Amino acid sequence: MFATKYIFVTGGVTSSLGKGIISASLAKLLQSRGYKVTISKLDPYINVDPGTLNPYEHGECYVTEDGAETDLDLGHYERFLNIPTSQANNVTTGMVYQSVINNERRGDYLGKTVQVIPHITDEIKRRIKYVAKINELDIVITEIGGTVGDIESLPYIESVRQLKWELGTSNCLVIHLTLVPYLATTGELKTKPTQHSVKVLQENGIQPDILVLRTEKSLSDDIRNKVALFCNVEYKSVIESINVSTIYEVPLLMKKERLDYVALQKLGLAPGKEPELIPWSQFVNKVKNPKQMVKIGLIGKYVELRDAYKSISEAFIHAGAMNECKVDLKFIHSESLEEGDVDEKLNELQGILVAPGFGNRGIKGKIIAAKYAREHNVPYLGICLGMQCSVIEFARNVLTMKDADSTEMNPKTPFPVIDLMEEQKGLIQKGGTMRLGAYSCKICKESNTFKAYNIIKFSERHRHRYEFNNKYLEDFEKAGMKAVGINPESGLVEIMEIPGHKWYVGVQFHPEYKSTVINPHPLYIRFVKASMQ
Repeated sequence: MFATKYIFVTGGVTSSLGKGIISASLAKLLQSRGYKVTISKLDPYINVDPGTLNPYEHGECYVTEDGAETDLDLGHYERFLNIPTSQANNVTTGMVYQSVINNERRGDYLGKTVQVIPHITDEIKRRIKYVAKINELDIVITEIGGTVGDIESLPYIESVRQLKWELGTSNCLVIHLTLVPYLATTGELKTKPTQHSVKVLQENGIQPDILVLRTEKSLSDDIRNKVALFCNVEYKSVIESINVSTIYEVPLLMKKERLDYVALQKLGLAPGKEPELIPWSQFVNKVKNPKQMVKIGLIGKYVELRDAYKSISEAFIHAGAMNECKVDLKFIHSESLEEGDVDEKLNELQGILVAPGFGNRGIKGKIIAAKYAREHNVPYLGICLGMQCSVIEFARNVLTMKDADSTEMNPKTPFPVIDLMEEQKGLIQKGGTMRLGAYSCKICKESNTFKAYNIIKFSERHRHRYEFNNKYLEDFEKAGMKAVGINPESGLVEIMEIPGHKWYVGVQFHPEYKSTVINPHPLYIRFVKASMQ
């Protein structure tokens, strides 16, 4: 029986170096060589998942097909590999400790003292191997969040050390990503931070097999030799990761550096076919050489942190490439629309997207943006709360329901056009209790949505508690806003459109979660196309 091989990706010197992108790029290359690969993320925070985290804290909360709220890096994994991840692909310290404590309460440890070693590390190892077990994979790449030396990451590093010992060095590989800073004053690239980072890893019992060096200047042979000598790795195992204009260039760069080939050699695996990546290269060429530009406004309440809308941003890159167009995405804080001249702030936009979110802050600005798009015939896409805002705006200004609202914002509204889902009523616990994951949608052919999908029934991922109130559906449809997409099982409204408008679509789901390089999302493609016209 074939033994699954494990690759661990750690980071040093500083955070946000791009471990997720390196992991996804390596996985893409290995996949292109014919191997069955997935990527997992180990997150050191004690939250069970990022579902209850403010986007300012952790960026976007990504949602998988099976309804797991996960780290945004899983979005990168799916966009690169074009295969879905699951709840097994994201492990947090909160999950690990919760599981161990539950075991202890049941008496599973037979009265033994519960400790970090072996109980916590055993649970981490179990979860690392579990994702391979359920999918029968050739290679599992595991990204360890945080930076080597962080106290929070120590149990994960120790678990990797144990796995290397248990499975053997031919079955486990450690890639360490570090920074080689450039000092402009002396015109030098400095390797000392990398040396120190590797030393910390060695002090924890792990010798990295491959070093990936982030740099803004190309590495000379002398620097590579120096790093190899002082960090105890082979010269061929020192990989350059120079800054690039788009993250989608990284797989091409790693192919050139032969990261995948070196990794396979060290794992004792056959190189397989040489990765061609022709469609990928064509996509990158379109991203870097657009034929025109379109200006689209993203109206949100967390725009100070762009990672809060990561999947949306990437979906626009995918859709832009399909239209041979660069989407100039303007991040506009919804609260800024609540005062001053709205026309002055929005009149240059060729399309408007109102983003998802929670809570009352900034809602007025989102409703104003929806009204502006409707009245000025500007292509509009409302995502989740963005769809709900378009419904509220239409009720107030077209149906003359002056105080129409969502019960999330105003529980006492006389016109609850958006209301809490029936199964959500009475819930107290917030984490993991929303309508999460993939649900089906059936659409009518006479709609912009059908022109995008070109199929009647499909499934999309959700993350919400509130829904369109079907009590008001007849009033909306008589006034010109149609429910063109319905969940066939529950009857819940999934998509609202205004047929008399150039292109006005609101969806309760999150189409951006399913947009990948190879399969850009059709709804974003059509929205960008409508905005270009």
